Amino acid sequence: MRKILEIIADLTPDVTQSGAEAYIVPRDKFNAAAKALKNEGVRLAAEWASDDTPFGEGFSVYAAYSAPKGYLVIRSKVPLEDQTFPSIVKKFTAARRFERQIHSLMGLTPINNPDLRPWIKHEDWPAGACPLRKTFDAREKLPRVEGSYGWARAEGEGVYEIAVGPVHAGVIEPGHFRFQSVGEDIINLETRFGYVHKGIEKRFEEMSWIEASRLAGRVSGDSTVAHQLAYCRAVEAAAGIRVPERAHWIRALMVEIERLANHLNDIGAISNDTAFSFLLYQFSILREKVLRASFEAFGHRLMMDRIVPGGVNSDLDGRAAKAILETIDNVSVEFERLVRIYEENPSVEDRVFGTGVLTPETATEIGAVGFVARSSGVRMDCRVDAPFPPYNRLSPRVTVLSSGDVHARTWVRIEEARESMRLVRGILEGMPAGPVSVSFSALEACSSGFSAVEGWRGEIIYWVQAGPDGSINRCMVRDPSSVNWLSIERAIKGNIVPDFPLCNKSFNQSYSGNDL
Repeated sequence: MRKILEIIADLTPDVTQSGAEAYIVPRDKFNAAAKALKNEGVRLAAEWASDDTPFGEGFSVYAAYSAPKGYLVIRSKVPLEDQTFPSIVKKFTAARRFERQIHSLMGLTPINNPDLRPWIKHEDWPAGACPLRKTFDAREKLPRVEGSYGWARAEGEGVYEIAVGPVHAGVIEPGHFRFQSVGEDIINLETRFGYVHKGIEKRFEEMSWIEASRLAGRVSGDSTVAHQLAYCRAVEAAAGIRVPERAHWIRALMVEIERLANHLNDIGAISNDTAFSFLLYQFSILREKVLRASFEAFGHRLMMDRIVPGGVNSDLDGRAAKAILETIDNVSVEFERLVRIYEENPSVEDRVFGTGVLTPETATEIGAVGFVARSSGVRMDCRVDAPFPPYNRLSPRVTVLSSGDVHARTWVRIEEARESMRLVRGILEGMPAGPVSVSFSALEACSSGFSAVEGWRGEIIYWVQAGPDGSINRCMVRDPSSVNWLSIERAIKGNIVPDFPLCNKSFNQSYSGNDL
């Protein structure tokens, strides 16, 4: 990290931030800092903006970078009289949608960004409506205007367009997929979201720090534990709170149970999209057993609202620990039998190998995270790269494949399910005694905190900022889907239309986590 910092001129330490190394650079050096970091192989993890008018200033734009030994946050101040900042999209592809979101929701303009179409905010909103500004009243009904969205188009003999969504035949959330095809061959796909934009980041500003942890658990329902943990760790970093050791271990236990349950579900769902429904039913049974054990141990099948600032609000007794261990032992035996069936089925093999390939080069360029990245040759896992208790003692094993196809994404999940079962056993065996929480009231004025947690989809990032009165001024959420949705657009090209559901399921990104 020191070597990286030495190549960026005009750095000033940002003493208001905790949880990551943080620096302020002049606005005209924001792009230069990105260039220097790109040249060192650093990944852009998130980019966002804040309204600093409560502090008597203008705005700030931030970029969080993942370096070899931690995270680095670069901040530049944006004055009220010139609400622009240098785009970093030519250095980092992931910045394309980050900056579209900043432009849509905060109203700042990234100079030299070639694509400023609305993102998350619908095109029928009034042009001047910027919901993350302090002047925006979320309780006031907005007038609807006639807007338009400029889709990317391919032209030529035999090219036709297929529109899928935003309303789907199943129970999944709305998202629009616009294909250009020649025959059955897909030559381009563009995704469009924002249909379930809920104003979550705006809602955070109206809540207390304790209440907001419940909202964090509802950003993306299948990742409720990981989102609450990421939020609470950001708050605890800003507040300088030291969480009890036992609370760390219980939190990790819940994260690994959540990871296992979701991987079991998706391995079955991927098999179902190859028309092998038997495995869907069998893996669903295993997931149900895990969820029932979660309910017995924590009083909630998804373990929602169990992580709070300062620790956890639900301890683990001997009976609950025994129930989890018995479930893991039972599930692991059946799991291995089902994996052998998956491996030995030629029809499944024919569908998953070589389908929906995301190359390692593309995965690196777009900043893919989680199992999507690891399936495409990118070795990254917050539990290893930026460990916190108890992961710094458990040493999770990271599985990396390079083929980047549906099979790779499935097999990485299989290995991660195995690893989560091993970690659950290790956590229960090494669980220390002691309290599970410490008291928490509020943050000091103007303080901020950063955190990164490896959810089952991948890296989840939170950044919180306290206002002059110590209340929430800004809570930024970056779900893994915010970057991984780019992956499906790249991976589907050259495949046939009937393979899209299978490819999409192998990524299985969150609509809700994207449409904040």
